[in-house]
Amino acid sequence: MWGKRRDSSPTAVQSVQAAAAELRSAGQPRAAVPTLRFCMNTVGVKVIVLMGACLLLASCAQTGPPLPPSLELPKPPSDLRASRKGNAVTLTWSEPTLTTDRQSVRFLGSTRICRSTEADMPECGDPAGEVVAPRERPPRDAQAKRQTFTDLLPSKVQEQNPIGDVTYAVEVLNRDRRSAGLSNRVHVPAAPTYPPPENPGAELTGDGVVLTWMSAGETNIVPGVQHRYRIYRRDEGTGKDAIAGEVTAGEAGPVRFVDSSFEWKKTYLYRTTAVSIVSRPGGSVQVEGEDSIALRVVAHDVFPPAVPTGLQAVASGEGQKPFVDLIWAPDTNADLAGYNVYRRDVNGTAAKLNSELVKSPAYRDAAVAAGAAYLYSVSAVDVRGNESAKSEEASETLPANN
Repeated sequence: MWGKRRDSSPTAVQSVQAAAAELRSAGQPRAAVPTLRFCMNTVGVKVIVLMGACLLLASCAQTGPPLPPSLELPKPPSDLRASRKGNAVTLTWSEPTLTTDRQSVRFLGSTRICRSTEADMPECGDPAGEVVAPRERPPRDAQAKRQTFTDLLPSKVQEQNPIGDVTYAVEVLNRDRRSAGLSNRVHVPAAPTYPPPENPGAELTGDGVVLTWMSAGETNIVPGVQHRYRIYRRDEGTGKDAIAGEVTAGEAGPVRFVDSSFEWKKTYLYRTTAVSIVSRPGGSVQVEGEDSIALRVVAHDVFPPAVPTGLQAVASGEGQKPFVDLIWAPDTNADLAGYNVYRRDVNGTAAKLNSELVKSPAYRDAAVAAGAAYLYSVSAVDVRGNESAKSEEASETLPANN
């Protein structure tokens, strides 16, 4: 097409040149020729402009059938997650940034929260809640924004199938309240949970942290569902949680638990929660209830070990170099460092015999005199230097030398 249009231009130029020749033969002055040349150039320019317009129109021609207008349906989320604590179910998902036809989302409507006791949820039905539409238009090429919604699980839903699950999904609408369907489905156990324990208390003792509370006992017994109390210990310095132990719910009444697995010279926050355990084929699932209030404990050890018991003193026999052997029952404190041994005369004051802690429950006193009488006592010392009271005294009299 381009070649044919270029052939028409020389024909127009030849016509102009012929007209100029006729004017000269008719006696027109040669001064008129430049004007004719100008006219000739003008005609060529018009032809070229016309050709460019035709080419422009040809390039705008469609190469395929016309596309239907976009419905602007947000692509359903595929990363919905759910977690449950007590009656609160927390849902999180990514806000869609693309439509179903892979275009950037221009406008978003509200988001329906869908809940069902059936494992398969083909449609939302009566929504459990709704997240209002964003006020601002999503920026182009924006990263997906995380959305969160907390649903309070009604008691009647938990009671319908206490050993089953509750299914959740979300449905993101456009501004015309139309959607492309539901998100991925997620499930949480439907088992009822117990309220947090009442009257919690914490006391630091030499044996550990003593935690107490009032148990409601096993109420509303459901076959296949058990309940227990779980004690959490949080290190205030690091913020890390650890399970200090668990106690079965049992009967209603006071409960006592001793935590001796902590480290001294740290500060802890203790809380207790009721746990529902659902037995299922192939395993079990757990649901935690609400936590009790956190109790702060400063584990500063000012508690000495237990006082040693069973001290006995045995003197050497006649003809032997004088000494007194002592033995006693070993102390069972986990943080025991050793023992101190004390001796006094009948009318004297007790003095410590050892320069370093005695590591075993036995000691030989060789700095004695024949025929003398002594009274002995022993104390226990822990790794932080706390010393117990002295044990009951044991007396012994050495034989006199003959």
